[in-house]
Order: sequence, then C-alpha cells, then structure tokens
Amino acid sequence: MATYAIGDLQGCYGALQKLLANIGFNSANDRLWFVGDIVNRGPQSLQCLRYVRDLGERAVVVLGNHDLHLLCAAYGCAPLRKSDTLQAILEAPDRDALLDWLRHRPMLHIEGELLLVHAGLLPQWTAMKAKQLGEEVECELHSSGFRKFLGQMYGNLPDTWSDTLSGYERLRVIVNAMTRMRACTPAGRMEFSHKGEAGNIPDGYLPWFEVPGRASSDHTVIFGHWSALDLKMGVNILGIDTGCVWGGALTAIRLEDRRLFQVRCAGRADRFESS
Repeated sequence: MATYAIGDLQGCYGALQKLLANIGFNSANDRLWFVGDIVNRGPQSLQCLRYVRDLGERAVVVLGNHDLHLLCAAYGCAPLRKSDTLQAILEAPDRDALLDWLRHRPMLHIEGELLLVHAGLLPQWTAMKAKQLGEEVECELHSSGFRKFLGQMYGNLPDTWSDTLSGYERLRVIVNAMTRMRACTPAGRMEFSHKGEAGNIPDGYLPWFEVPGRASSDHTVIFGHWSALDLKMGVNILGIDTGCVWGGALTAIRLEDRRLFQVRCAGRADRFESS
C-alpha cells in the first residue's frame, strides 16, 4: 500500500492516466492525495472529476480555487470566464451528483505530520488551527445556504487574518489563504497579484512557506497552485504544481519515501522521467 500526492490536474485527464500507469497505481490498495484544482483550463475536466469521484475512499481531495469557481458558476454565483473549460460539466447528465460530491470535499486534510492544502497557510496558523478554520468553510459549503456563501466568497479583502473577524469576511480570508495565496508579509498580509517565480515577489512579501517562525512548520505541507514555482521539495514542504495544463509536467510524490514521478504534458521538452 502506498500513498501518492498528485499536483494540479486542471482537466488533464490523459496526463493523469499516464502518470498512474507510470507509478503502477493499484486501486485496491494505494491511495491518491489530490492537491485541488481537479478541473478547469484543461480539455477534460469532466473526465477528471468523474474519475477522481469514482475512486471513492482511495482518493483524498482538497478544494482548489478552480474547483470553487466551478461551484460558483454552476449555482449562478459567478459568470464563466473566457478561459474556463467547465461547460461539459455544467451540461453533463450527472452534473448535480458531481457538484454535490465536490461541494463536500474538505479545505485541507491532515494525517499525522502531513498536511494537504491547495495553496497555503497563513504564518500564524498552526496545523490544528487551520483545520478548525477550514471546517468553518466546510460547514457553510455543506449547509442549505451554501449558495449565499458562494456569492460572498470572491474578493481580496480583508487581506489579513484576525481572530476577531466574523461572518463572510472571516470565511473569505480562510478561503483566500487556503486556495489563492502565494505570498504574504511576515505579519500575514496576503498578496494576490503575483503569479510568477518566487524571486520576483513584490517588496515586503515572501513565499508564505518562507515566513520565519511559521506556526505550521511542524507539519509537512503538501500544496499546489503555484505553477511558476515548479517542483519545490523541502524539509517540511512539498510544492507539486508543475504546470501540466501549461505544457509542464504532472507530478506525483510517493509520501512513504518521497520518490518522485513525473509525466510530460503537451508542449514540454522531453526531460521528465520517474526517479
């Protein structure tokens, strides 16, 4: 039995199947941890969503920003964007079952000293604090009033955490940190415009995982979302969004021994092999 953490799929179903063949995935014994963004931008979002859903208990999936955007678009809380590739899901005969399954995925997942989240954690949050905050968002998503929550979810403010925050502002900060953040100040003020490499972050900000004294550093945080960062393997971080949808690679890491597996995606030079 092995557990593999897999980077952002974003509708790249063909690459996922190649990767699973590469690692010799055994659906009877192995588990897959998906870092979120199962859908969007790629050509086969519907196939990805169905496949991951059908894995049942063999898959752990945390919500990414594109997954939440799908829910918003499906329930009339946000318009589709020109770059979205979600129409096949919205028109699928099983759309309601797929959306209901997606809406009940967690914001983050913890097992032992491993923590799975789509984007990141604010520096003042311990792993257990983050888990509790994620559950606040999950309660809203699971409630009968989830559409109202989705309608209030978008926005960059507040951009700093405070325990005194309440209501939709509190929930928005949690969602933004866990599904959108790449950089923040040492005090935890988030920056959302930067999508490039870590070395070009605006002055005063740094990658969220490099903040000195980060309270979650006692866990290994497995995350995606930042394709320009490429593969980032550190003592207590595993950044595994390697930009498959942009012609990069789809990455899996076997968590028991950190063995790396990658498959090439369309348009990338022939340089990725399992190691």
